[in-house]
Amino acid sequence: MMGLEPNLTIAQTVASWEQMIKRSTFIAHFQRVSSEAEAQAFVAQVRQQERKATHNAWAYLVGFNDEIQRYSDDGEPTGTAGVPMLEVLKHNGIHNVAVVVTRYFGGVKLGAGGLIRAYAGTVSAGVDAVGLVELVERQQILIKIAYDRYEVFKYWLTMHDYLISATEYGTDVTLVVPIELAKMDQFKMAVTDQLAGQVKFEQGAVDLFEIPYTRQITAKSVSLK
Repeated sequence: MMGLEPNLTIAQTVASWEQMIKRSTFIAHFQRVSSEAEAQAFVAQVRQQERKATHNAWAYLVGFNDEIQRYSDDGEPTGTAGVPMLEVLKHNGIHNVAVVVTRYFGGVKLGAGGLIRAYAGTVSAGVDAVGLVELVERQQILIKIAYDRYEVFKYWLTMHDYLISATEYGTDVTLVVPIELAKMDQFKMAVTDQLAGQVKFEQGAVDLFEIPYTRQITAKSVSLK
């Protein structure tokens, strides 16, 4: 599932962002989706919510390799809304997301090029405002240590940018830390050395974790070539 490129999606499950361009209001509505049914339901929901709008153009990508790709101009001239929106998602490597851009017409026509820039720009600026996360596979490792080593070891983990996803207090302190599979042996050796061997490890589940990801979002569109 994981490739060389980061597996990115929007940082919030549902979000929206709006701007005004030559008196027309453009509102980008985003939602994470895991199936085409979810994407279609979201589009229908926004269309109902914004039923008084002039247009509700939409696009979505489903699958870690974008196996499902759909879009609609919703009455705008062909190729000026849905395609540019889809291209922004694809060009910036964003997966499993649906976006609907609502337009309330303000009386000034934008022309084909202006529409493409408006729809693509609304999606790109919206994604930039909402933010991105990288979904990464991590192996949960349970680290059992004595209480008197807890504070120092917690500080060590923090200084080395390791996330503590849970802490359990019993006879010993158990810290749950998600680690990249390829770096597990290296991590255990470093921890064993740090704690002078006074540590016990247990393997936990392999899960997807969200890591904040910074990327310059562009509105590049082949429609403008």
